[in-house]
Amino acid sequence: MVGLRESTATSATSATTLNTVEPLRRTTLNRVFAAVYTCAIFTLLYHHAQTLLFQSKTLLSFSISLSLLVADMVLAFIWSTTQSFRMGPVHRREYPENLKKVTKRDKFPGLDVFICTADPYKEPPMGVVNTALSVMAYDYPTEKISVYISDDGSSAFTLFAFMEAAKFASHWLPFCRKKDIMERNPDAYFASNHSWNSETEKIKMMYKSMKVRVEHVVETGKVSDEYITSDQEREAFHKWTDQFTHQDHPTVIQLRVSATMSNAPIVLTLDCDMYSNDPETPLRALCYVSDPNIGSNLAYVQFPQRFRGINKNDIYASEFRHMYELNPKGLDGLRGPDYFGTGAFFCRRAFFGDPSTFIAPEIVELSPDHAVKEPIKSPSILSLAHRVVGSNYENQTKWGSKIGFRYGSLVEDYFTGYKLHCEGWRSIFCNPKRPAFYGEAPTNMLDMLNQSKRWTIGLLEVAFSKYSPVTFGIRSMGLMGLCYSHYAFEPSLSIPISVYAFLPQLALLSGVASFPKVSEPLFFLYCFLFLGAYGQDFLEFVLEGGTFGKWWNEQRIWMIRGLSSYIFGLTEYLLMSLGISTIGFNVTNKVVDGELSKRYDQEIFEFGAPSPMFVPMTMAAILNFFSFSWGFSQIIRGIGNLQGLFCRCYCQVL
Repeated sequence: MVGLRESTATSATSATTLNTVEPLRRTTLNRVFAAVYTCAIFTLLYHHAQTLLFQSKTLLSFSISLSLLVADMVLAFIWSTTQSFRMGPVHRREYPENLKKVTKRDKFPGLDVFICTADPYKEPPMGVVNTALSVMAYDYPTEKISVYISDDGSSAFTLFAFMEAAKFASHWLPFCRKKDIMERNPDAYFASNHSWNSETEKIKMMYKSMKVRVEHVVETGKVSDEYITSDQEREAFHKWTDQFTHQDHPTVIQLRVSATMSNAPIVLTLDCDMYSNDPETPLRALCYVSDPNIGSNLAYVQFPQRFRGINKNDIYASEFRHMYELNPKGLDGLRGPDYFGTGAFFCRRAFFGDPSTFIAPEIVELSPDHAVKEPIKSPSILSLAHRVVGSNYENQTKWGSKIGFRYGSLVEDYFTGYKLHCEGWRSIFCNPKRPAFYGEAPTNMLDMLNQSKRWTIGLLEVAFSKYSPVTFGIRSMGLMGLCYSHYAFEPSLSIPISVYAFLPQLALLSGVASFPKVSEPLFFLYCFLFLGAYGQDFLEFVLEGGTFGKWWNEQRIWMIRGLSSYIFGLTEYLLMSLGISTIGFNVTNKVVDGELSKRYDQEIFEFGAPSPMFVPMTMAAILNFFSFSWGFSQIIRGIGNLQGLFCRCYCQVL
């Protein structure tokens, strides 16, 4: 196993050990269960084929048998891709305290931090400011950290917020290091219970004053002259006029701009709301980047996404525990986790060709090994930065296809990680006990479904492209390609979920048999397939720290997505493929509403605004209620074939 060869030590650690890795104990059981379950799947598919060919005498029975066959084939394919995560999961541990024994602090590599934001009303500037301040306060040489903000909404409010943040940072950063505090996001720190003194109170008042000014600017919709204190600031705001729109703003070009100004060998990417929760996080990443046993083909170190404020049972399944914690451990035993779009420390070299073939950029200043020798404010540096920031700069170049982050999909993070792995790079999953980053999760149903629909469209764009994981991916990296296929084709689950949400219920009301009787052996096959899949998933979920309540809600939201966002995402993708215009990109709302948060904490479902996405799942709920009630009443009254009715009602519950 690749992961085991990378380990410096597994049972004991030396004074210079930077990291260890060991396989999870349940791997063997996973493989045995997969073999048994595969036989059961083939038995079921064989039964469906037999029924379809020899027992379906009418158009209705043929349609039911065909629908069930297609649904179970899709479920079987998705299940098989899920097993690829379970073939060799590993657990890693790093020892940042040993870094000083391996390399001196002043020899640490430079770190460029990219923070992305798009809409000051859905992604409040103060949230972006807190993210930036939290990473600026890392336990890392200050002169080696550079923070870049990519504002795709071209907002004057965001610019003003960061001018204010720069002033506050001169007080906040020394305070953090003097007090050696862990929570270096000001908002999170002041919201916690700490021992207060005059110095802490002074810093808190400075933060509140800054927050009032920033929020007042957003509320009024204008940066007033009273807040502009210098000619330099006035010049920065001069180009923001009433006619200025986001279309005048260049595309996301942090990689090129940072190359001209700092060109650090390590790059950290963050969403605007994903603040640092551990000042030692870059040191943990260095435990892998600096380890010679891992090799020179390391592209990035990925930390899991964690979310603050999740209620007790996570009613919207916002933790995405499978995507951000369980599956990455399985991927880490292969070539490493996929890129989540945030919380990843990249080696800049990975953006320029595969490990053995370097693709040179069009100018040497953008090369990863170029050393920036002039000050960041020098005319030559600023002139070059303005040149590469142009929205037309990428035309007729390899940026976005062979160099840098990869474009061509709404899920550029997924596509970028996928292409890097196909090129031969590997990644590392770093999952420390203290969460490295915290972000905001949707707190109403509509925001959650809109987010899921956006991902669905992007994944389908990759699934049916020339780089489809099921063809190109499997050819390039074998089992790893099957893992990527799981994500790319997950929206296809809308097919079996829709079939099982409507067809058996309609068959029950019509008196048509769609499942075997209780006395038939095939009934127990259905029971095994259901209980086996859900049982394995539940045990895996709980063993990794989950609870029954969270697991139950994850299953519920999985079905809700299958009857809403997956269906609408698939429809929108088909319309886009036909050249029909659609709604476009929706930014997830990250504004915290007091009343909404209160209901969320009470675990009350909040649907938000009316939406067509609620129609299919509402229809399914009503139909299931009436069909189950009708079937149960028939059993109580002793009408009809009791074994058949019981089985159909039982399967409907499942």
